[in-house]
Formats: sequence, C-alpha cells, structure tokens
Amino acid sequence: MSLELRHLRALAAVVDAGTFTDAAIELHCSQAAVSRAILALETQLGAQLLSRSTRHVALTPLGERILARARRVLLEVTLIGDEANAATRELRVGYAWSTLGAHTSTVQRRWRAEHPESHLVFRQSNTATAGLLDGEAELAVLRTAPRDPRIETVLVGEERRVAVLSKEDPLARRRTLVLDDFAGKTLAVDARTGTTVGSLWRADRSPNFIPTTSLDEWLTLIADGDVFGVTSEATAAQHPRPGVVYRPLRDAPAIDVRLAWWRGAKPVMADALAQLITGTYDEAPQLTR
Repeated sequence: MSLELRHLRALAAVVDAGTFTDAAIELHCSQAAVSRAILALETQLGAQLLSRSTRHVALTPLGERILARARRVLLEVTLIGDEANAATRELRVGYAWSTLGAHTSTVQRRWRAEHPESHLVFRQSNTATAGLLDGEAELAVLRTAPRDPRIETVLVGEERRVAVLSKEDPLARRRTLVLDDFAGKTLAVDARTGTTVGSLWRADRSPNFIPTTSLDEWLTLIADGDVFGVTSEATAAQHPRPGVVYRPLRDAPAIDVRLAWWRGAKPVMADALAQLITGTYDEAPQLTR
C-alpha cells in the first residue's frame, strides 16, 4: 500500500469544503486532480469512503473512521513542519485578501525590532482557513469566525466596513454611505473568505449577490460599474485601484480581526504576535458607529 499525503489532503478538503469543486479551489488544483486522488485512496484501501450524488458528498461509515486518522496524520505533518520552521525562526502567517491593512508595516517593523531572531512572513491564501488547512501557514489572520472546531482564535482588533464602487457612480460623490444605499443593487462577494452577508440588511432591503473567486476579479467587476462591494477598511488600505473608490459605511457593524491556529498546535510565538497586533490596533483612532 502506497498512501500519499495528497490523498489524505484531498479527502479532508472534500469533506471540509463540501464539494469536489470547492476542494480543488482550497488545494489550488483541478477538480480532476482531486477526483483522481480520492479514487486512488479508495483503490488503495479497497473500499468506498465517500458517497456521491449530484448535490451532496457524504462520508461512508468507514470514511468517517479513515478521515479521523487522516486528520491526525496531517496534523503531525504540520507539526513536523513547525519544528523545522522553529529551527529557522520563520513564523508564517496566512491571510486571504488583506493582511492587517494600514497596520501591516507597523507590525512588521515592530516585530523585527522586538524579535530579531524571528522572521515574520505573511502569505496570501484565498481559502477559508487562509492556509492553515493545507499547512501553508502556522497562523492565520481571519475576518470570519472559523466553522472548523479544530481551529482556535483570539481577537486582535476591529476594522470598519467600507463600500466599494466605481469612481463614475453617482454615489461616489458622497463622503460616506449607508447600507440601504445598496438595497436592490448587485454586490460582488467571496463566499469563502468574504465578510459581506445578507444578514447585514433587512430582508426587504437586501441587495443581490454574485460570487467572485479572487480579489482582482472582484475589483475588476466593480470598476466596470453596476456592481458594488462591501469590505474591510484593510482592503482599502492595501488595494487601491484606478477607477474604484472606497467610502465608509456609517451604519455597518465592525469586522472582528482574529489570529488563528490549529487547536493543540499553537506556535510558540503566537501570543507575542497577538499582543503586538492588538497593541497596534488599539493605538488607531476608535471606530465610529
């Protein structure tokens, strides 16, 4: 039997993401590659692990037992990588769209001064866990609460929500906007990592939503006009775009910014980084509601 880590990662990703398509996005590969990995795993074990239908993927009873063991193997592999990183003093922090917005350079500068033995590296991964699931990062900056109980988080800051619209749109002439300004309009959203959800609006005032899969696609749609966006102020700070403007939303709730790690595998430097980030956010002007 020649099981490979990619087979186990594919199984975990399909179960976590819910579909082969979303699993492929999480793993940065094709849907066909995910299907081949699952088939190879089932062939090696001589048993079916997933029950498939056109709309649903579920674990078989054996699949549930195999997945539990697969997760332990993947966690151990992550811990092995952590040990190696500790030796090289590199702390990898994943993020989806924006790191820490306007606070990013301050955090990097202070980390270098306070921890010269450690190299802080931010890595972009537009996945629900910002790189934790596939071992690309030891820590992750999250702006949505993780649904996976294996992930533990600590609150490190809050950010304002801002509206994003074409520079040519009449609403762009205003200095600030409210959520109702987008009632009935079309908003581009990223369902995997985005913070814009229908519950921000009353049911009778909700906009229409269209999915996007990347920051560049999202900004390009908005710049073209007729499509809008709502995001964190961190996006505005780190991703200016010609033809696009960001406007504060006066009545939108703030976004919690969290630092996340695998439960039971907290990096040694996690608390130090969390404290540094929290202090940086606390120094910023208080949020206006």
